[in-house]
Amino acid sequence: MKPIRVIGAPQDLGAGRRGVDMGPSALRIARINSQLLELGRSQYDAGNIVVSIQETQGSGNENARYLHQIADLCTRLSADVTRSLSEGEMPLILGGDHSVAIGTIAGAASHFQKHGERMGLIWVDAHADMNTPETTPSGNIHGMPLAVSLGSGPSMLTDIGTVNPKIHPEDTVLIGIRSVDDTERDLVRQSGVTVFTMRDIDERGMWPVIQEAIHIATRKTTGTHLSFDVDALDPHLAPGVGTPVSGGLSYREAHLLMESIADSGSLCSLEVVEINPIIDTGNTTAELAVELVMSALGKRIL
Repeated sequence: MKPIRVIGAPQDLGAGRRGVDMGPSALRIARINSQLLELGRSQYDAGNIVVSIQETQGSGNENARYLHQIADLCTRLSADVTRSLSEGEMPLILGGDHSVAIGTIAGAASHFQKHGERMGLIWVDAHADMNTPETTPSGNIHGMPLAVSLGSGPSMLTDIGTVNPKIHPEDTVLIGIRSVDDTERDLVRQSGVTVFTMRDIDERGMWPVIQEAIHIATRKTTGTHLSFDVDALDPHLAPGVGTPVSGGLSYREAHLLMESIADSGSLCSLEVVEINPIIDTGNTTAELAVELVMSALGKRIL
């Protein structure tokens, strides 16, 4: 099994609510490193990437707030992810808000592009994150990372790494979606990505959705990146998230998804984002997130 490189990206500049910058600490307090070792996975914690403190920065363009600072962090994160993959590791990124996915995906896509290959993406989230500066109702870049990875958005972000777009729509699957901005809806429909909303999961059941999602993400690709926003879970299970939305994935639905991704053998990199300890209860959200990461990395009941 590939060794795991843990990289903290404590960024909250892309979010509208403070607190997700403490997500990496919450995950470490929830014993993510020792649990990796207990799972039998060799791991190295590279610490945190240095991030600008919001109070010391001007927000800049109100349609893409903190654009320069986010681009800087994602550029450095992209290089770290590319290096990790080239050294035969699996990078595990601890966010931070979901804008850090711009850097993770750019780095992983650059690695595969060097070998003439491409990467699949499974995006687990309550939100589609496909806004652009032209459609965003908030100006928060954590609502834009999937659009950026598909090639739409500020060039300062889309040009990070060595390939643009980073991913192909036909290799991209969204799971757990239940909150899409009115201005964003047409972008999602026209993008060509596959979207499994919570209604799809209710109607079809989780297992058929998982089977189809993994097939789509792996049929033309060499590896799969998992981008896991903890707000995909129902807030009763995970109250400490940046943007909670009622009616999310259940405990067993989430574990089945992660276990199935592990069984596919395709996982090459992953990130867990949007944990906000300020509004959490006893670090339960981070502890559940660590459980799910372990399932994605191969932990089994038997």
